[in-house]
Amino acid sequence: MIRLILLLTGMILFLIISLPLLLVLYLIGKKKPETRLNVSGTVIRGVMHMILFFAGTKVTVIGKERIPSDSPSLFVGNHRSFFDIPITYVNLPKGTHIVAKKELSKIPLFKNWAHGIGVLFFDRNNLKEGMKMILDGIKIMKEGHSILVFAEGTRNKAETDLPLLEFHEGTFRLASKSGSPIVPVSINNAKNVLEAHFPFVRSTHVIIEFGEPIYPNDIPADKKRAVGAYVREIVTETIKKNESLI
Repeated sequence: MIRLILLLTGMILFLIISLPLLLVLYLIGKKKPETRLNVSGTVIRGVMHMILFFAGTKVTVIGKERIPSDSPSLFVGNHRSFFDIPITYVNLPKGTHIVAKKELSKIPLFKNWAHGIGVLFFDRNNLKEGMKMILDGIKIMKEGHSILVFAEGTRNKAETDLPLLEFHEGTFRLASKSGSPIVPVSINNAKNVLEAHFPFVRSTHVIIEFGEPIYPNDIPADKKRAVGAYVREIVTETIKKNESLI
């Protein structure tokens, strides 16, 4: 409980103290949006490292060398914990955008930093907004930026890492329409940081593995109609494989 209180207090203090920096970055972003994106990303990356440190989260990273360095990627992962975002984000290429549910855009100050690092908010119940988000995402990837999305569409509240919820097929249009590779992201044991014993934050060993990039043109013909199911299967098998490493 003490760790959770300290983390929440620290985050609130950061949001308040960082107000002047937010204003400066907002003004810079009017003429140099790329600078705002990079500086904001560096700041938030540092904050996320601190969150993981104070939570006592020990992260084993597998396959980071598989991330393509010559093109943006669509990172697609499972989502079991609030801590999935910092665990994943600190290991992604600089300038990576994140897809998040629209409800988070209503949190004061948080939404400003979210816009700064290029978060794409979407309304799960609004098809029109969902399509706009995909079109915006395709444009972002064509401009050379990667995107992280948790394709289950919401946080999986099951008691164990498996089974995963269904992966939303529309998500994968971001890769097919931009010609970018899909990188499966498999996270083991993040639920035991907080969700398995809420409101207590406990020191936990988490494994994150980046799979081999999947290029849209190389997907087997019989899988192209259900790319989400294909990637979900890969993530599921990787989670099973890494269970023995926890």
